Amino acid sequence: MRFPFLAAAAVAWTLLQMAPAEAQFRAPEPPAPSPGATSDIMARALQAYTSGSDSVALGLFQRAARLGNVDAMMYLGVMYGTGRGTTKSYAAAMSWFRQAAAAGNSQAMCNIGVLYYQGLGQSKNYSDALSWFRKSADAGNAEAMFNVGVFYRDGLGARVNDSEALAWFRKAADRGDTAAANAIGLFYQQGRAVPVDYEQAMSWYLNAAGRGDATAMYNIGVLWENGLGVAADRAVAIRWYRHAAAAGDSAAKEALKSLGVATSVNSLTTGVKGVKSVPIGVKK
Repeated sequence: MRFPFLAAAAVAWTLLQMAPAEAQFRAPEPPAPSPGATSDIMARALQAYTSGSDSVALGLFQRAARLGNVDAMMYLGVMYGTGRGTTKSYAAAMSWFRQAAAAGNSQAMCNIGVLYYQGLGQSKNYSDALSWFRKSADAGNAEAMFNVGVFYRDGLGARVNDSEALAWFRKAADRGDTAAANAIGLFYQQGRAVPVDYEQAMSWYLNAAGRGDATAMYNIGVLWENGLGVAADRAVAIRWYRHAAAAGDSAAKEALKSLGVATSVNSLTTGVKGVKSVPIGVKK
């Protein structure tokens, strides 16, 4: 997980590879404005938010929240948590997330879990983080499902349980979470909770890579370079490492450096689907 929060339209955190990384709030795709008295306010608030007019967005979200709009409460939590349009305040972020969560907002529940996971505004508490991720996952949040899987995989707030982790990764992957798909690929590659199966690993990696997952692209390169489930092919491995490097994967850049080849490539379109080894995320 990286920490600065990203602005887009919901919130999300990510644990990279098989170990906790920095966390990150990610705004989701702007939802359709809620019907009723706040619809116009929310439409203008989301437009201001996505265009970077933070002070305007903050005022409009506050108006909508006072009228009971739950999405506005969640967005206010993001803005206070990231310091957009206001002074950063994790206490204020937690307050708004709790109000939205009490009204059933799964994204807010997940974000509360992130605050506990990172120890933002209070001491780190993996047990509380897991509890909130479970609440969010039970409400249908795919990234929270992935986060629960990470916690069971890495023994955060619970004992390591690979079977439980895999079950949660599958739930998240079934809902389109590419990080979860990549995590499943790693389980097959490493033989965690399932027998080692490089063909299955490749299939899951391709599932995520095709949707832009840089880590999955790198993992595919590793399989080709080392002849795991396929006949070793240095050229194919380099091609995948280049795709991953172009997408920002630092490990792929190091792999290319060790192979003594350039990182650039003329065309980076793959047309395939791949998977990545990521972990804790949250979005609406």
